[in-house]
Amino acid sequence: MNPDSVFLVDRPFQDIVDDILTAVIGGVVNEEIIFDLRQDRYPLTRPALDIRGITGTVLDTDGEPGRYTFQKPVDFVYDQPGNVVVWQDGGRRPADLSTFYVDYALPPDDRPSPITDINVGSVTRTLAEAVGREIATVYEQINLAYRAGFLDTATGTALDLVVAILGIARKPRQLAVGLVTFFRAAGIDGSITIPAGTVVTTAAAKARFATSEQRTLQRGQARIDVPVRAEAAFAGDAGTVPAGAVTDMLAPIAGISRVTNIDPTILSAEGETDEQLRARAKAVLRSLGQATLPALTRVISEGGGRPVEVWEGENPGPTKAPLGTVTILVEAEPERMPSLRAAVHETRAAGVQAALVARYVFFTPRLAVVVRPGLTAQGREKIVTSMIARVQAYVDTLTSGDRAEGRLLLDAAATNPAGGRDPDIVSVRAADVITWRPDLGGPGAEPLTDAVLTALAGLPATADETVRRAAVEAAVGATVPALPPTGRRIPDHGLLRAADGSPVTDEQIDSGDFVVDPTVGDESFWVVLDMQPSDVAVRTQGE
Repeated sequence: MNPDSVFLVDRPFQDIVDDILTAVIGGVVNEEIIFDLRQDRYPLTRPALDIRGITGTVLDTDGEPGRYTFQKPVDFVYDQPGNVVVWQDGGRRPADLSTFYVDYALPPDDRPSPITDINVGSVTRTLAEAVGREIATVYEQINLAYRAGFLDTATGTALDLVVAILGIARKPRQLAVGLVTFFRAAGIDGSITIPAGTVVTTAAAKARFATSEQRTLQRGQARIDVPVRAEAAFAGDAGTVPAGAVTDMLAPIAGISRVTNIDPTILSAEGETDEQLRARAKAVLRSLGQATLPALTRVISEGGGRPVEVWEGENPGPTKAPLGTVTILVEAEPERMPSLRAAVHETRAAGVQAALVARYVFFTPRLAVVVRPGLTAQGREKIVTSMIARVQAYVDTLTSGDRAEGRLLLDAAATNPAGGRDPDIVSVRAADVITWRPDLGGPGAEPLTDAVLTALAGLPATADETVRRAAVEAAVGATVPALPPTGRRIPDHGLLRAADGSPVTDEQIDSGDFVVDPTVGDESFWVVLDMQPSDVAVRTQGE
């Protein structure tokens, strides 16, 4: 159905009666005329006594088309001497290049019908209204049948039949319902979406529930209550559980630390509503639409990340990516990346290489630690593990653009969980700090090297130095296509600076008077710690 003809199916009773009466007296019904904004006057096919009505398509404030019955003489008038429809200034007009439909009566000498009395109460009008009522009923039944075939418009039994294609059945009312509270994890900022259909369970999965609506934990909210309904396998009393029994999520949601039900679940007085069934069916459809770029960006967004830029092998443009590959630049906290990569790996199509890259500055501090005498080998290993964990906890407090300060890093390494200095640690200093930035695309050296080698390979062996120099200069001066980002780490000692921003010295590194500055060009990156036990050298005091 297009906007011009949809009202011929969805027609109100009064319009149908008017069309019948116009046809009975020998008039013209639904003469089609294409509207053009450049003109106001539209001639009719035959001379008319008067216009009985005009219907057509108009655009609402959102630009959506809809049916409209134009008013005479507000929107239009009929110029009988010229036999034209004249659209009035200030009135409503059809949408540009849409079709409007005109009903008009013919002059007495041109009427093929002898019937003239169509006033209210006449036999002709009474019969027309009776027939029009039946036709309007048929039109409405046609529209109901049309809407019953779509997920967004079907209701009741029709909706049950539509979702049955997906193997989904409406959950009956004997299933238990309740509220489950989702709690935000410490240190996690931003909005967290809990999709409809998220499965939560009791201990040992003795009862399973699915969220019946999508809810969003807004920034600053510590928790949110989400309505749930027991799954079909746990109908009746099996789905009624006491308060605090729901403790697990079947699939973890990034940013959610735990779940629980503050109140017990109870048997539902009503079955699953049409809106809840639609939401669940759409969730299933989204899961079926995997292996596409929208599916990849969706799972990234649902996991708490924000896709910034995408490179595809099939996309034309200055950046060349191999076929069968997709690279996505993501804005996300470093601790979210493992779960985002796992979600993308599960969603991507077989044979397609999908990679996530982010604006992360990596650094590895190499520490020299002196410990007290008498520690066992296991004790020294425990000190190293604890130091790395404390340094990681400090880095986790930093956000995009925040610098990692050397003095705070060394203080964190030497501080015990209670907040004081670790009695087993005599001293901590930074022997060295290594920094990297990620490869986020650009011409780089590799394609330039290839271009030079290709230029030299095309020269004859007898070419002199002048010819070879000209070939190299041509290759260097040519436009080299940019490559998609690989995320490969590129050593960049310039990210390590003194606290005042000047180049750092070995003495400043040793004393902790340094910062890791995550500013690359004009963009702010995240600082990411990459530290292993082998990066900590431990010796005993007095050795």
